Amino acid sequence: MGGVEDDEPPSKRVKPSFKEPKGYSNGSFPKESASCSLMARPLASQGDDEIIGSQGIKKVEFVRIIADALYALGYSKTGASLEEESRITFHSPTVTTFIQQILDGNWDGSLASLHKIGIVDESIIKSASFIILQQKFFELLDHEKLMEALKTLRTEISPLSVNSNRVRELSFFILYPKSRIIDGISGQQMVKPKARSEILEELQELFPPTVMIPDGRLLQLVEQALDLQREACLFHNSDAGETSLFSDHHCGRDQIPSQTVQILQEHQDEVWYLQFSHNGKYLASSSSDSSAIIWEVNMDGKVSLKHRLTGHNKPVFSISWSPNDSQILTCGVDEVVKRWDVSSGECLHVYEKGLLGLISCSWSPDGKCVITGLTDKSITTWDLNGKEIESLKGQKTIKGSDLQVTSDGKLIITLCKETMILLIDRESKSERSIEEEQMIVSFTLSRDNKYLLVSLANEELHLWNIEGRIRPVAKFKGHKRSRFIVKACFGGLDEAFIASGSEDSQVYIWHRGSGELIKTLRGHAGAVNCISWNPVNPHVLASASDDRTIRIWGLKQLNAKQKGKGKLTVNNGVHYCNGATN
Repeated sequence: MGGVEDDEPPSKRVKPSFKEPKGYSNGSFPKESASCSLMARPLASQGDDEIIGSQGIKKVEFVRIIADALYALGYSKTGASLEEESRITFHSPTVTTFIQQILDGNWDGSLASLHKIGIVDESIIKSASFIILQQKFFELLDHEKLMEALKTLRTEISPLSVNSNRVRELSFFILYPKSRIIDGISGQQMVKPKARSEILEELQELFPPTVMIPDGRLLQLVEQALDLQREACLFHNSDAGETSLFSDHHCGRDQIPSQTVQILQEHQDEVWYLQFSHNGKYLASSSSDSSAIIWEVNMDGKVSLKHRLTGHNKPVFSISWSPNDSQILTCGVDEVVKRWDVSSGECLHVYEKGLLGLISCSWSPDGKCVITGLTDKSITTWDLNGKEIESLKGQKTIKGSDLQVTSDGKLIITLCKETMILLIDRESKSERSIEEEQMIVSFTLSRDNKYLLVSLANEELHLWNIEGRIRPVAKFKGHKRSRFIVKACFGGLDEAFIASGSEDSQVYIWHRGSGELIKTLRGHAGAVNCISWNPVNPHVLASASDDRTIRIWGLKQLNAKQKGKGKLTVNNGVHYCNGATN
């Protein structure tokens, strides 16, 4: 059924391919065919109001998109048989005629058919007429029929009163029909006509889908259904493996890292902060023991100490990786910011400003500037050598606050008051704000720069959309916080999860889309201060605690398989969807 060769009689119409046959140049248009002869004998369609399924699906539409899929897959005979047996045509005879007229360059005929294919909106008809007549104009120019092209422009295109700027451009082409230019208005090279198949694609995008079904509509619907199932799946955390259409999507709890696979005990006091590098190959941690440590994530998943960074006189409050992960910033409490080389562990520069203390740090996206918050509530931008480039004065930041810069470099995000986050446009210096009713403990920015996750003193996490108009999106509850700074993070595949530390010594994980608490991880013996999810490996996260340890969490099932082998790893293997795990 449906072989490539099509020896059916002409009454078996197939879907036009809309693709330019190989060997034809844009300027040469012999009579094109819609892959095979179009419908010569119209079929009597069934009523358009017949419904199938429980969601009110019209049978006519369902059959037509199946026919579209069959033709797209090359099953021409099967598609034609479906039309004949169902008595539902893929395209109406008028649309079929219109398609062939476009491919044949029968412009007058196609304009006449355009008014008969069931489009009510006059603006769409005018826009479609413009597209058709513009193609006619360019083909006439290409064949050096200047007077006919001029007549088309004056008597057919101009009276449409559509796209006056483009009409002026076309007038210019009359004067210089053979010149290949970069047009000053559009900035595009536009002397040669397009392939007629491309014109059909433009028209298809313009027309209502009931007139010409968008290509690949069935496949698009299937992909949308799969996306929705993945978004609704509470534990979807892997893009490896196969997804079957034969069953609904389902992932098990084993996709969420919930097993301690390694305990790091190199810090001598409470571990306050940690963060994976952008490439997932390193982990950095800071502690109230006044040190920071760079850890390396080895090929087998095991984490090992790479460098211990010492020299701060006070506890190290925060860390920031450079955009290319070659350097790192450490910030002491009300002290200085130090810049370190990740490869050697050498301190490259110390940023300080008189008697003021530095309280937060971040990088510009190009890695050429360091941005810091100061105890006088200002924000200063430095070059790498410590030269002050810019200072934002006023109530811009407070002690113990976070400071982040969007990856496009447009916004500085800072906590300016106990209940207010400031979003500062770096170019215009305009400001927007997020104001909470409760005290803000910390915040973090999503990788796509669209969302801000805010931790509050009332034991809630608030998710805000900061793209365009700032608006709240969701709330997450369950973790414990009464006295300390507890940080949360986005994580997992496509950042589909939210994880937070807690003063009850546990790690809390929520499904971001539904807000449902799906995991609590036990193991620490003190408050969990900070969480970081590996941005490259969604099956690994790390937690920092007052118990002086860092725990690396991996997948429970795989860890169980590794028992007895003499080592703990966070190697992920391959994890299949639809409930299967390998």
